[in-house]
Amino acid sequence: MKELLKTKFMRLFILCVLTCVATLIKAQETESEPVGKSFYDTRIVNGQSIETNNEGVMKFIIAHRFGKINGGAYELFGLDQGTMRIGFDYGISDNITLGVGRSNYEKTIDSFFKARIIRQKKEKGSPVSITWFSGVAARGLKFSDDTRENKFEHRLAYTHQALIARRWNDRLTTQVMPSILHRNLVLTESENNDIISIGGAIRYVASKRFTFSVEYYHALPDMISDPFENSLAVGIDWETKGHVFQFHFGNSQGMTEKFFIGETTGSWADGDVRFGFNITRDFKIKGRKSR
Repeated sequence: MKELLKTKFMRLFILCVLTCVATLIKAQETESEPVGKSFYDTRIVNGQSIETNNEGVMKFIIAHRFGKINGGAYELFGLDQGTMRIGFDYGISDNITLGVGRSNYEKTIDSFFKARIIRQKKEKGSPVSITWFSGVAARGLKFSDDTRENKFEHRLAYTHQALIARRWNDRLTTQVMPSILHRNLVLTESENNDIISIGGAIRYVASKRFTFSVEYYHALPDMISDPFENSLAVGIDWETKGHVFQFHFGNSQGMTEKFFIGETTGSWADGDVRFGFNITRDFKIKGRKSR
């Protein structure tokens, strides 16, 4: 059953890529003004949005996830614990972004490539925006079993996503994220090295500075096993001049795809919800005028 699901999804994934290429070619045949930004920032909550950095812009990101709220007053409702990630994303062009980050959760280093393929047009042209994401994460913790042959590639996990979004009007944007996660090494025989997941997100603009977001990743049946859960997060974005503040609640502790797609341990039903935030600041590196 698992192999059949993988085969069907791979066919769907390849079809999606071919559709992206075909849509791009068709979109180039018509001239129409693209829609404005679909999301305030390059991330929705944990996952990536379709947005990329402008050319020459360096984005500095501080992300934090606290402990579980149901820890009660003794744990200050989760504020006594915390996981942090610091990252830098750079715009090679308006359509291509490279990023790198380091998280203290399992001492993980991650990097990614992100390319905007198609932009949604207001009139003639593509009805959606499509961005491709590929990332790799390296686990930095010491191996727990020194008796086996441990290799560096055992630390690695790879993620590929097609980010497909539509801005329906000035207030509402939706995005879907078909995703493939591959882990070179898993902890138990019951876990899958490959996880196929479909993500979905909704963004609603409440005012000029505030938006609400919901993000959910659902793994295909039998792709994840206990104690792992699907990732769900809700949040609010606050945009200021040069900064974007994102405050949210979710059941995922890790902030790279390896963790929130494949290794989320908290359950909303059990109250295993964590408060977190992302803070981003953009710096213009290329093209600055010197005085």
